[in-house]
Amino acid sequence: MDVSQNTTSLSQGRQGRVGLILIAIFWPLNWILPGLPTAYLFFPLWLGYILVVDALVRAKSGTSIWTHSRKHFVWLFFLSAPSWWLFEMVNWRTKNWEYLGGHNFSGLEHLLLSTISFSTVMPAVFETAELVRTFTWVKQFPAGPRIAPTRAISITLLVSGLSMLALTLIWPKYCYPFVWGSVFLILEPLNIWSKRPHFLDHLKEGDWRPVISLSLGALICGFFWELWNFYSFPKWVYHTPGAEFLYIFEMPLLGYIGYIPFAWELFAMRNLLSRNGPRLRL
Repeated sequence: MDVSQNTTSLSQGRQGRVGLILIAIFWPLNWILPGLPTAYLFFPLWLGYILVVDALVRAKSGTSIWTHSRKHFVWLFFLSAPSWWLFEMVNWRTKNWEYLGGHNFSGLEHLLLSTISFSTVMPAVFETAELVRTFTWVKQFPAGPRIAPTRAISITLLVSGLSMLALTLIWPKYCYPFVWGSVFLILEPLNIWSKRPHFLDHLKEGDWRPVISLSLGALICGFFWELWNFYSFPKWVYHTPGAEFLYIFEMPLLGYIGYIPFAWELFAMRNLLSRNGPRLRL
């Protein structure tokens, strides 16, 4: 399918048009309105992104999460918020990021507004990963090393993940990067043992395309998260000892590496929380 066909398909998709309108309205408003606009405009801005990417996936592949099952599309928003709150809980210990302007809200207001914003994380990453999966070079990516879900592998992953998380909580100043990966290593064996979907379903055949799609999907989302955050308010800023140089927006360059295992963690949490949840074409 050529570019003109993709553009035509996108213009014909109602969700694509709605998404473009949401971005066109709420991106500039989020940056120029005085006061605390981001607390209320983050969700519609990212909903617009999600709808546009879903329309692109549909144009390139003929289907998408929205067209396949609108119930599952909506369900991703409900799975997303508790998944991100897990990392917020760890951040109470590591203090790697803080929200400027958050003190202007009561505890309940902060909880509700944050939860609504966090609900867009998982849909954004998974939609973008599905878009990456349509790229020709990803489709043709050769088979790689095979990793079978043996008992020894599962135990090794679990012990590694628990150790990394423990080190993060005990010595957060030095071991905070371990949080990005430890959750995945803990949850992947649980998904294997409970017969839920997991990465090793693909890796046992040497198919690394789901890993690539999710990793690049999260990096693309990470770029837009940091871009749209830069002139927003409230906004987040980072405290990452040892990595506070070469900033791209508010995020140090090395910090973007964390988006890669973060995508795997989202996939593992989605599988654990919803055995029969939205099917992803990765």
